[in-house]
Amino acid sequence: MILVIIAAFVLYKLPGIRNVPAASSADPPLVIRVDGHQFYWQFTYPDGHVSIQDLHVPVNQVVRVDVHSQDVDHSWWIPELGGKFDAIPGITNHTWFKADRAGTYRGQCGEFCGVFHAEMVARVVAESQSAYEHYVANLANPLTLGGQEWRGVCATCHGIAGKGAYGPQLATNQILVQKQTLEHILLNGQNVRAPVASYMPPVARGWSAFQLKALELYLKKAVYKGTASGG
Repeated sequence: MILVIIAAFVLYKLPGIRNVPAASSADPPLVIRVDGHQFYWQFTYPDGHVSIQDLHVPVNQVVRVDVHSQDVDHSWWIPELGGKFDAIPGITNHTWFKADRAGTYRGQCGEFCGVFHAEMVARVVAESQSAYEHYVANLANPLTLGGQEWRGVCATCHGIAGKGAYGPQLATNQILVQKQTLEHILLNGQNVRAPVASYMPPVARGWSAFQLKALELYLKKAVYKGTASGG
């Protein structure tokens, strides 16, 4: 009887979890694309701007989330804002949430997705409409986006100063200022088969030209400590 009651409750609540509440034409839901990568989350806003790890939304706004994966299985999970929704390559899953109070809601990838699964955190920042609009507009600055890409994507393995951690040191590596070589590694990864210990996933799969350029500019300005290169 207990199991029957639980099952009935879940079936009763499930439509409300999956279906975005009806919205008036004056207040449509904010639609965000979420992409899971090894080992970070990328968010694409309605105007095409992108942020890494931190999703900013207006407080008391219904947000529809379209969940994708660019590599392996992940799971989008912000406990205070809803249950887990899988990010599966080739499949789009949908969920929604509404943050009723301003603040930062913290989450974690809920699916073991590789060696740095534990570092694949996510944050939803609910704020005023004006603060949200200011944040998204600032993402048009390539150094702002490049900084997010470095901290949220590259530094996870290579250290915030590029001096190495799980991955090798990069601060004096001329690859950082060699556009074609850098983009090839970002888009294709390296050592895909062996040795597994030095495997780097294709962290920039699906990135736009603007995203790649933003990271390249930030690397030259704030990370690279070697000599100039014309590569």
